Amino acid sequence: METAKLVGSRLRDARKAKGLTQKEVAAHFRMTQQQYSRFENGVFELNYGQIIELCLFYNITPNELFGFDE
Repeated sequence: METAKLVGSRLRDARKAKGLTQKEVAAHFRMTQQQYSRFENGVFELNYGQIIELCLFYNITPNELFGFDE
């Protein structure tokens, strides 16, 4: 599986662990649900700033997000 899809899967898991919907997360980051969905589906890759913001939001490390701790 390509990196963007693996990262998207980990984002989805982190969101669900917090009991949030894509719409709720998207609203927090001032984007549409469709835009956020593209990250979880691996359609769009995250830039550095987005990685940091999402990791802080979900209380995970970039290593966890990218699977380097596995």
